[in-house]
Amino acid sequence: MERLLRATAKAEGRHFWFRGFRAFVAPLAEQAVSGRANPRILDCGCGTGANVEMLSRFGRSFGFDFSPVGLRLGRESGRTRLARANVTAAPFSDESFDLVTSFDVLYSLADADERAAVAEMFRVTRPGGFALINVAAMNVLRGDHSVLSLERRRYTRSDLQRLVAGAGFTIVRLTYTNFTLFLPLAGLRIVQRWRGLKSEEEAEREISVPPPPINAVLTAVLLLESRWIRRFDSPFGSSLICLARKPA
Repeated sequence: MERLLRATAKAEGRHFWFRGFRAFVAPLAEQAVSGRANPRILDCGCGTGANVEMLSRFGRSFGFDFSPVGLRLGRESGRTRLARANVTAAPFSDESFDLVTSFDVLYSLADADERAAVAEMFRVTRPGGFALINVAAMNVLRGDHSVLSLERRRYTRSDLQRLVAGAGFTIVRLTYTNFTLFLPLAGLRIVQRWRGLKSEEEAEREISVPPPPINAVLTAVLLLESRWIRRFDSPFGSSLICLARKPA
Protein backbone atom coordinates (compact mmCIF):
# COMPACT_ATOMS: atom_id res chain seq x y z
CA MET A 1 0.00 0.00 0.00
CA GLU A 2 2.90 2.38 0.64
CA ARG A 3 4.05 1.90 -2.97
CA LEU A 4 0.51 2.73 -4.13
CA LEU A 5 0.42 5.91 -2.05
CA ARG A 6 3.79 7.12 -3.28
CA ALA A 7 2.85 6.42 -6.90
CA THR A 8 -0.52 8.10 -6.37
CA ALA A 9 1.07 11.22 -4.88
CA LYS A 10 3.18 11.62 -8.02
CA ALA A 11 0.30 11.13 -10.45
CA GLU A 12 -2.99 12.28 -8.89
CA GLY A 13 -2.66 15.89 -10.01
CA ARG A 14 -2.21 15.11 -13.72
CA HIS A 15 -3.18 11.49 -14.53
CA PHE A 16 -6.29 11.13 -16.72
CA TRP A 17 -7.91 8.59 -14.35
CA PHE A 18 -7.77 10.96 -11.37
CA ARG A 19 -9.06 13.86 -13.46
CA GLY A 20 -11.98 11.74 -14.62
CA PHE A 21 -12.63 10.51 -11.08
CA ARG A 22 -12.89 14.07 -9.76
CA ALA A 23 -15.31 14.95 -12.58
CA PHE A 24 -17.53 12.00 -11.62
CA VAL A 25 -17.43 12.79 -7.90
CA ALA A 26 -17.92 16.57 -7.91
CA PRO A 27 -21.59 16.73 -9.04
CA LEU A 28 -22.61 14.08 -6.50
CA ALA A 29 -20.76 15.81 -3.67
CA GLU A 30 -22.42 19.08 -4.64
CA GLN A 31 -25.83 17.37 -4.66
CA ALA A 32 -25.19 15.89 -1.21
CA VAL A 33 -24.45 19.22 0.49
CA SER A 34 -26.91 21.35 -1.48
CA GLY A 35 -28.89 23.66 0.80
CA ARG A 36 -26.80 22.87 3.89
CA ALA A 37 -25.19 25.68 5.86
CA ASN A 38 -21.49 25.08 6.60
CA PRO A 39 -21.51 21.36 5.75
CA ARG A 40 -18.92 19.09 7.35
CA ILE A 41 -17.31 16.43 5.18
CA LEU A 42 -15.20 13.42 6.17
CA ASP A 43 -13.05 11.29 3.84
CA CYS A 44 -12.48 7.83 5.32
CA GLY A 45 -9.19 6.32 4.16
CA CYS A 46 -7.98 9.58 2.68
CA GLY A 47 -4.52 8.43 1.57
CA THR A 48 -2.49 11.54 0.79
CA GLY A 49 -5.45 13.83 1.48
CA ALA A 50 -5.79 15.07 -2.10
CA ASN A 51 -9.50 14.28 -2.07
CA VAL A 52 -9.91 16.11 1.23
CA GLU A 53 -8.54 19.15 -0.58
CA MET A 54 -10.93 18.57 -3.51
CA LEU A 55 -13.92 18.17 -1.15
CA SER A 56 -13.12 21.48 0.55
CA ARG A 57 -14.91 23.13 -2.40
CA PHE A 58 -18.16 21.86 -0.92
CA GLY A 59 -17.68 22.36 2.82
CA ARG A 60 -15.24 22.05 5.71
CA SER A 61 -13.50 18.77 4.94
CA PHE A 62 -11.45 16.38 7.08
CA GLY A 63 -9.78 13.05 6.43
CA PHE A 64 -8.12 10.14 8.16
CA ASP A 65 -5.97 7.23 7.09
CA PHE A 66 -4.01 4.48 8.80
CA SER A 67 -0.89 4.88 6.66
CA PRO A 68 1.83 7.16 8.11
CA VAL A 69 3.30 7.43 4.60
CA GLY A 70 0.07 8.78 3.10
CA LEU A 71 -0.38 11.27 5.92
CA ARG A 72 3.23 12.43 5.67
CA LEU A 73 2.90 12.99 1.93
CA GLY A 74 -0.32 14.89 2.52
CA ARG A 75 1.16 17.13 5.18
CA GLU A 76 4.20 17.82 3.00
CA SER A 77 1.70 19.14 0.44
CA GLY A 78 0.20 21.50 3.02
CA ARG A 79 -2.87 19.46 3.98
CA THR A 80 -3.45 19.82 7.70
CA ARG A 81 -6.94 18.47 8.49
CA LEU A 82 -5.73 14.86 8.46
CA ALA A 83 -5.67 12.30 11.29
CA ARG A 84 -4.33 8.78 11.71
CA ALA A 85 -7.01 6.15 12.36
CA ASN A 86 -8.49 2.93 11.03
CA VAL A 87 -11.63 2.98 8.85
CA THR A 88 -13.17 0.38 11.18
CA ALA A 89 -12.94 2.80 14.14
CA ALA A 90 -13.40 6.40 13.01
CA PRO A 91 -12.31 8.82 15.78
CA PHE A 92 -15.35 11.07 15.46
CA SER A 93 -18.65 11.50 17.29
CA ASP A 94 -21.93 9.99 16.16
CA GLU A 95 -23.90 11.96 13.56
CA SER A 96 -21.25 14.66 13.11
CA PHE A 97 -20.89 14.93 9.30
CA ASP A 98 -23.18 15.92 6.45
CA LEU A 99 -21.22 13.96 3.85
CA VAL A 100 -18.96 10.96 4.46
CA THR A 101 -16.85 9.56 1.61
CA SER A 102 -14.83 6.43 0.85
CA PHE A 103 -12.82 6.39 -2.36
CA ASP A 104 -11.18 3.14 -3.48
CA VAL A 105 -10.70 1.77 0.01
CA LEU A 106 -13.35 -0.89 0.63
CA TYR A 107 -12.10 -3.32 -2.01
CA SER A 108 -8.82 -3.82 -0.13
CA LEU A 109 -10.44 -4.74 3.21
CA ALA A 110 -11.23 -8.16 4.66
CA ASP A 111 -14.95 -8.98 4.62
CA ALA A 112 -15.56 -8.16 8.28
CA ASP A 113 -13.59 -4.90 8.04
CA GLU A 114 -15.44 -3.93 4.87
CA ARG A 115 -18.78 -4.17 6.69
CA ALA A 116 -17.39 -2.44 9.78
CA ALA A 117 -16.07 0.46 7.69
CA VAL A 118 -19.48 1.11 6.12
CA ALA A 119 -21.13 0.79 9.53
CA GLU A 120 -18.75 3.48 10.82
CA MET A 121 -19.66 5.71 7.90
CA PHE A 122 -23.33 5.30 8.82
CA ARG A 123 -22.62 6.06 12.48
CA VAL A 124 -20.82 9.37 11.88
CA THR A 125 -23.29 10.60 9.20
CA ARG A 126 -26.01 12.94 10.36
CA PRO A 127 -29.65 11.89 9.80
CA GLY A 128 -30.50 13.05 6.31
CA GLY A 129 -26.80 13.20 5.42
CA PHE A 130 -25.05 11.31 2.64
CA ALA A 131 -22.34 8.78 1.94
CA LEU A 132 -20.39 8.85 -1.34
CA ILE A 133 -18.48 5.66 -2.19
CA ASN A 134 -16.24 4.67 -5.11
CA VAL A 135 -14.94 1.11 -5.63
CA ALA A 136 -13.28 -1.02 -8.30
CA ALA A 137 -15.76 -2.93 -10.46
CA MET A 138 -16.06 -6.09 -12.56
CA ASN A 139 -13.77 -9.08 -12.02
CA VAL A 140 -12.88 -9.20 -15.72
CA LEU A 141 -10.83 -6.04 -15.11
CA ARG A 142 -8.55 -7.55 -12.49
CA GLY A 143 -4.93 -6.94 -13.53
CA ASP A 144 -1.54 -5.56 -12.51
CA HIS A 145 -3.11 -2.60 -10.72
CA SER A 146 -4.94 -5.06 -8.46
CA VAL A 147 -1.57 -6.20 -7.09
CA LEU A 148 -0.47 -2.65 -6.29
CA SER A 149 -3.76 -1.75 -4.56
CA LEU A 150 -3.96 -5.01 -2.55
CA GLU A 151 -7.33 -5.62 -4.16
CA ARG A 152 -9.41 -8.37 -2.50
CA ARG A 153 -12.54 -7.98 -4.63
CA ARG A 154 -14.14 -6.04 -7.46
CA TYR A 155 -17.82 -5.17 -7.15
CA THR A 156 -20.99 -5.54 -9.16
CA ARG A 157 -23.94 -3.20 -8.74
CA SER A 158 -25.75 -5.76 -6.58
CA ASP A 159 -22.66 -6.31 -4.40
CA LEU A 160 -22.30 -2.62 -3.57
CA GLN A 161 -26.02 -2.05 -3.20
CA ARG A 162 -26.29 -4.94 -0.73
CA LEU A 163 -23.32 -3.67 1.30
CA VAL A 164 -24.47 -0.05 1.52
CA ALA A 165 -28.15 -0.80 2.11
CA GLY A 166 -27.20 -3.42 4.68
CA ALA A 167 -25.58 -0.69 6.77
CA GLY A 168 -28.83 1.29 6.80
CA PHE A 169 -28.36 3.73 3.93
CA THR A 170 -30.89 4.35 1.16
CA ILE A 171 -29.39 4.29 -2.34
CA VAL A 172 -29.83 7.57 -4.23
CA ARG A 173 -27.53 6.93 -7.21
CA LEU A 174 -25.50 3.90 -8.23
CA THR A 175 -23.70 3.68 -11.56
CA TYR A 176 -20.60 2.31 -13.23
CA THR A 177 -18.05 4.84 -14.51
CA ASN A 178 -15.10 4.75 -16.94
CA PHE A 179 -17.22 2.82 -19.43
CA THR A 180 -15.67 4.74 -22.34
CA LEU A 181 -12.34 3.04 -21.63
CA PHE A 182 -13.81 -0.38 -20.89
CA LEU A 183 -12.95 -2.25 -24.10
CA PRO A 184 -9.23 -1.33 -24.32
CA LEU A 185 -8.86 -1.78 -20.57
CA ALA A 186 -10.55 -5.20 -20.63
CA GLY A 187 -8.22 -6.32 -23.43
CA LEU A 188 -5.17 -5.14 -21.50
CA ARG A 189 -6.27 -6.86 -18.29
CA ILE A 190 -6.94 -10.14 -20.09
CA VAL A 191 -3.38 -10.07 -21.48
CA GLN A 192 -1.97 -9.24 -18.04
CA ARG A 193 -3.73 -12.20 -16.41
CA TRP A 194 -2.70 -14.51 -19.26
CA ARG A 195 1.02 -13.73 -18.85
CA GLY A 196 0.79 -13.56 -15.05
CA LEU A 197 0.34 -10.49 -12.84
CA LYS A 198 3.43 -8.44 -12.07
CA SER A 199 5.04 -8.01 -8.68
CA GLU A 200 4.05 -5.01 -6.56
CA GLU A 201 7.26 -3.21 -7.50
CA GLU A 202 6.75 -3.73 -11.23
CA ALA A 203 3.03 -2.89 -11.05
CA GLU A 204 3.86 0.62 -9.81
CA ARG A 205 4.15 1.69 -13.45
CA GLU A 206 0.37 1.26 -13.73
CA ILE A 207 -0.10 4.69 -12.14
CA SER A 208 2.57 6.56 -14.08
CA VAL A 209 1.26 9.48 -16.14
CA PRO A 210 1.10 8.67 -19.88
CA PRO A 211 2.81 10.94 -22.45
CA PRO A 212 1.05 14.35 -22.58
CA PRO A 213 -0.85 13.85 -25.89
CA ILE A 214 -2.26 10.48 -24.75
CA ASN A 215 -3.04 11.77 -21.27
CA ALA A 216 -4.86 14.79 -22.76
CA VAL A 217 -7.00 12.64 -25.06
CA LEU A 218 -7.95 10.18 -22.31
CA THR A 219 -8.73 13.07 -19.96
CA ALA A 220 -11.05 14.60 -22.58
CA VAL A 221 -12.81 11.26 -23.08
CA LEU A 222 -13.52 10.90 -19.35
CA LEU A 223 -14.64 14.51 -18.99
CA LEU A 224 -17.15 13.95 -21.79
CA GLU A 225 -18.31 10.77 -20.08
CA SER A 226 -18.75 12.67 -16.81
CA ARG A 227 -21.26 14.95 -18.51
CA TRP A 228 -23.21 11.94 -19.76
CA ILE A 229 -23.10 10.28 -16.33
CA ARG A 230 -24.79 13.31 -14.78
CA ARG A 231 -28.03 12.24 -16.48
CA PHE A 232 -27.70 8.54 -17.24
CA ASP A 233 -26.45 5.37 -15.55
CA SER A 234 -23.92 3.13 -17.26
CA PRO A 235 -24.40 -0.68 -17.42
CA PHE A 236 -20.65 -1.40 -17.11
CA GLY A 237 -17.30 0.23 -16.36
CA SER A 238 -14.11 -0.12 -14.34
CA SER A 239 -15.50 1.63 -11.24
CA LEU A 240 -18.77 1.92 -9.36
CA ILE A 241 -19.85 5.13 -7.67
CA CYS A 242 -22.67 5.27 -5.15
CA LEU A 243 -24.46 8.16 -3.45
CA ALA A 244 -26.55 7.00 -0.50
CA ARG A 245 -28.58 8.81 2.16
CA LYS A 246 -28.99 8.14 5.86
CA PRO A 247 -32.72 8.24 6.72
CA ALA A 248 -33.74 11.45 8.44
